[in-house]
This record gives sequence, structure tokens and C-alpha cells, in this order.
Amino acid sequence: MMKTFLRIDKCLLIVALTISCHAIVGCEYFPESTFELASDSRLPKWFILPPGHTRADISITMSYYIRPSGRDVKFIVQDFQKRTPTKLYGKEKGTEPLHLKNPPPGFTPGYPAYEVITVNGITDIVEHRRMEPIFYLTDDPAVWKELMGVQPLPSS
Repeated sequence: MMKTFLRIDKCLLIVALTISCHAIVGCEYFPESTFELASDSRLPKWFILPPGHTRADISITMSYYIRPSGRDVKFIVQDFQKRTPTKLYGKEKGTEPLHLKNPPPGFTPGYPAYEVITVNGITDIVEHRRMEPIFYLTDDPAVWKELMGVQPLPSS
């Protein structure tokens, strides 16, 4: 009987430690949300197109993570032959999506929403136009001016 209780206590301890560790460091396998880069959007400024590829050859998936240390983002870049994906990690600015003081007409309330993301020291602005699993990258000077205080740098 005592052995059974010890086994149960040991199992409960392992479960509690596992949950605690995931809560503290987060888990790469459970994103808060995941999006695909729109096919008509440019590539992120921090991504250099490999020789012999075109924009149409590349797909990018972006996942948001909320951790105790802040908001993180992971990008998975693949060509359409699904060869070895490239994973890139970045940080999001602030604690929640950003909105313009005077949003453009014709959008659902709360949209467009923006995320300022930095990967490898290069900052870009993600735009969510509506509630859908798609994201865009913006070069709109008004958006960059309001959110970053600067004009966007040209994309490569």
C-alpha cells in the first residue's frame, strides 16, 4: 500500500515539475497563434532570398509565443519543395498588438493590427488585416512613422 502511494506521489511530482518548467520557459511546440505569409506580400527584411529562387518559391510560417520573459516569434522558412526548413527567432515589441490612432476606413474594428518584430537586429512590421491565419509585411510610410517614428528602409 505504501509503495503505491510513493509511486503516485512520484508521478504527481514529475507532472508538477513538467508543467512548472513549461510555464517558466514556454514551449516551442505550443504557440499562441500561427500565420502564413500572404503570397502577395514581400518577404521580411531580415530574409535574403537564396540564389536561384524567386519570391513565389518561398513560404513563411510565423508563430507567436507568450513567455514570462516577453513575447517571442518564430519564423519557419521553406521552399515549396519542402526541403530543410530554416528557423529564425525574434522578439515582439510591447505586450500586445499595436493599432494606429486613426485606422484606415473599411476595416473590422481592431484591424489592421501590427506587430513590430526584430530578428537578428533587423526590424520589420507585420500587418494583420483581418482575423485570418494570414500576415503581411508593410512598407506604408504612415504606419512606420506612427509605430517606429521613422520611414521604412527599402526592402532588399
